Amino acid sequence: MAADTNVRYSDKDLAHFKALIQEKIDKAQHDLELIKSAYMNDHNNGTEDTSPTFKAFDEGSAVMSKERNAQLAIRQEKFIRDLKSALIRIENKTYGVCRVTGKLINKKRLELVPHATLSIEAKNMQK
Repeated sequence: MAADTNVRYSDKDLAHFKALIQEKIDKAQHDLELIKSAYMNDHNNGTEDTSPTFKAFDEGSAVMSKERNAQLAIRQEKFIRDLKSALIRIENKTYGVCRVTGKLINKKRLELVPHATLSIEAKNMQK
């Protein structure tokens, strides 16, 4: 490969990653809706059950469940933001370029972590 000062993925590769990212955004937004609906419905769980043992357990677990769902929702929202930022980088044709080394991030890494902004090399330098 010739030394190119303008290192970037081809338009074909970018289109592939754009489709992959859009698919992940759609799934992540769907998952977020499920998390939010579980969060909203947490207080209804077990209300029809007359078993005192179940109710005592349910009240204790409801607080844990609400906290867990809130954390999951926050993490999911950040994931969606990161994916949307990746779409912007695709539009700017800077997608897949490591923000530390300036080299292309390995395609296999981008397939697994499509919102990655660091190459493995740069990631290891952080440790």
